[in-house]
Amino acid sequence: MKTKVIQIIALTLPLITIITAQPGFPSSPNQAPIGGLGLLAAAGGAMALKKLYDHRKK
Repeated sequence: MKTKVIQIIALTLPLITIITAQPGFPSSPNQAPIGGLGLLAAAGGAMALKKLYDHRKK
């Protein structure tokens, strides 16, 4: 039982330090735009529908 507690502490302590060391999000002017993501999703949906249509056609 004591070794399990020591193992849990030994494994979680490095993870906690890694999680807390992550940088925050940039301020408003430095954020990257996500333009064109809707077009990309629409194109993927169109390709999926075409494959489904072709598969049912056979």
